[in-house]
Amino acid sequence: MSNEIVYNRIPMLRAERGISRKDLATALGVHYQTVGYLERGEYSPSLFLALKIAEYFEVPVEVIFSLRPFARLGSS
Repeated sequence: MSNEIVYNRIPMLRAERGISRKDLATALGVHYQTVGYLERGEYSPSLFLALKIAEYFEVPVEVIFSLRPFARLGSS
C-alpha cells in the first residue's frame, strides 16, 4: 500500500442525499464493499470511477476528492 492518500467526501454526499452504499455501488457498477473502501481511503478510484462518482452526485470531481484533508464544514 502506498502513502498516496486521496481524501473524499463520499460519506457526506451519501448522507446528505440519503443514499446507501449499496445504492451508490449499483449506480456506479461496483461492489458495495468498494464504496466502503473508497470512503475509508483504503482504495483510490481510477480516474474513470472518480468521474462517474462526480457525475452521479452532479458536482465537480474536486468537490469530492482532494490530495489534502477537507476543512471541516463551518470552519474558515
